[in-house]
Amino acid sequence: MAAPNDFDEFREIAKRVNNWGRWGASDEIGTLNLITPEAVRAAVATVRSGRRFPLALPLRQQGVQNGLIPGRVNPLHTMTALNWEMFGPGAIATSDDVATLGLQAGTHWDGLGHVSHGNRIYNNRPADSAITAHEGAVRSGVEKAGPVLGRGVLLDVARALGAGRLEPGHPVTAEELDAAEELAGTEVRSGDLVLVRTGQVQLYLGGDRDAYAFPSPGLSLSTPAWFHARDVAAVANDTLTFEIFPPEIDGLYLPVHALDLVEMGMMQGQNWNLEALAADCAEDGQYAFLLSAPPEPFVGGVGAPVAPVAVK
Repeated sequence: MAAPNDFDEFREIAKRVNNWGRWGASDEIGTLNLITPEAVRAAVATVRSGRRFPLALPLRQQGVQNGLIPGRVNPLHTMTALNWEMFGPGAIATSDDVATLGLQAGTHWDGLGHVSHGNRIYNNRPADSAITAHEGAVRSGVEKAGPVLGRGVLLDVARALGAGRLEPGHPVTAEELDAAEELAGTEVRSGDLVLVRTGQVQLYLGGDRDAYAFPSPGLSLSTPAWFHARDVAAVANDTLTFEIFPPEIDGLYLPVHALDLVEMGMMQGQNWNLEALAADCAEDGQYAFLLSAPPEPFVGGVGAPVAPVAVK
């Protein structure tokens, strides 16, 4: 299998979007630096009605993972205490539980340590020392992302193209992001958290997790430069693979992951349920909102579950 740098198109885009050193040699959070206090105040100003939209899929044993990605197990939930009267009969009883799950099993953020290429992760750090077997991500661990909260903007590509759901294998292009931005009636700007809707999650919600997983529409090679030009802080969508899969260039697997996470230092999210939010945005015409989406702070994690909430 060829390396990403073997492809001229990948190398050219990587040069255009590279942010190594932009926030200093010690930086570990990349484009999240763009969520400034001013950006947060602008986000709060978008709240009009106080309506809240949860964007996470429920964590359950029959979740989105179908074995396509080895090791990404759906949550295994076990009760460890069941109405236990620990202080004696008639006392207050407690119940407890434990879960084993892949940190990227459901609705999640990919951390900056999730992907490497050429033995490098974000900010030109050697992957073999930044990611270790015992400690995980010793650099750019997902816990360092902090309070991811800012102005969210929904780019409803499916609706902009007149579709309820994009076809499997549809590559979302920069031009289609332009069309969705025009539909939204607001310009994507520095520090924004962008949500890209394809409608693919409808397949999972309808009970077909195999069709949801593969083949999938997703972001194409033309999109990292679009996000870089607008200084977007992070991007999430409603698919398992985030980018188009199978890949648009034969032999070039996960190039958008490498461009976003490694070159740009921009976190990306997957398996977000954008359906209710999209319907409401289409009804009231408000596509910008306050978005709260901090990852669970798993120390050394290369990804983490998130329960995002959009507030309009």
